[in-house]
Amino acid sequence: MDRETRRRIGGRAVSAATVVPQADRRPAGIITRLLAAAIDIAAVCVLTGVAFLSVAAAGLAVSPVTFRWTPPSTTQTILVWLALAIVYLTTGWATSGRSGGAAVLGLRVLSRGGARLGWFRAALRAALCAVFPVGLLWAAVNRNRHSVQDIVVRSVVVYDWHRAVT
Repeated sequence: MDRETRRRIGGRAVSAATVVPQADRRPAGIITRLLAAAIDIAAVCVLTGVAFLSVAAAGLAVSPVTFRWTPPSTTQTILVWLALAIVYLTTGWATSGRSGGAAVLGLRVLSRGGARLGWFRAALRAALCAVFPVGLLWAAVNRNRHSVQDIVVRSVVVYDWHRAVT
């Protein structure tokens, strides 16, 4: 990559393609963010079901004669759901800036400087969203449309439906 296509943001070099210009960064509203979150919750619920069915299928394959379905406890279900939610959101935000719900609704999570969050900040934001989802509602009253998670991690959720997922 040549020098003209690189910028310095937050002390690290990033490709110009990973930076969304300031003029294009209109903060996303609460309704769009809630709809994206609902899609993400549904996706993580499906992943959780698939995970438990996979464990059951492995048990059946190992011991088909003595296999008995044991439903997971509430604690197991919550812990697996939280772990999958954090991995799902972190992966989306650190790589493309989009979770599944954000991709459907044309949203992107960026740093305040316009670059991608990076793995650490994406993981921290994902953990905060999974453990304290009500913090999203702060975007409805904050004049900059920042949720509690955005304030802590210094991120912003913007409309970005005209760009391809990168």
